[in-house]
Amino acid sequence: MNNQLATLAGGCFWCLESAYNRLEGVQAAVSGYMGGQSKNPTYKQICTGASGHAEVVQIQFDADRIGYRELLEIFFTLHDPTTLNRQGNDVGTQYRSAIFWHSPTQKTEAEALIAQLEAEHVFNAPIVTEITEAPTFWPAEDYHQRYFEQNPNQPYCMFVVAPKLDKLRAKFAQRLKPGTE
Repeated sequence: MNNQLATLAGGCFWCLESAYNRLEGVQAAVSGYMGGQSKNPTYKQICTGASGHAEVVQIQFDADRIGYRELLEIFFTLHDPTTLNRQGNDVGTQYRSAIFWHSPTQKTEAEALIAQLEAEHVFNAPIVTEITEAPTFWPAEDYHQRYFEQNPNQPYCMFVVAPKLDKLRAKFAQRLKPGTE
């Protein structure tokens, strides 16, 4: 196995975590925090926006089964990379669009994909996704892990997370793990 890490911020971590855990080649997607000043932040602290952390998902994947670029392509499908510090009604720096790279190769791949998406005018506005070297990852509290699976009827899950999973199934059905609904 060719295990690697990818860390992505695209608004609420519940959406990305649930999507990436459904993909072949992904061993784990863990909700957490990255990019801020404080050590071991809590959800309450990051919700204020004052800590500087973003809600992220750290993905452990087998690069022989799913490539980093494909993870990024899915990332750009599941969130709006053109809104600064916002995803829908979630507003603040904690909801920013960011790619936290773990190797120079990941940085280069992220920059190349963004350049391609911009050149192809895939989005109606400029991409504002930040590309930053990955600092310390702080796992979120246990109740945030696999939140959608535990709370599918919670209104946020029904109206925000579920449509993103529908989009994942529609565009990347061939990449889903067997038995993934």
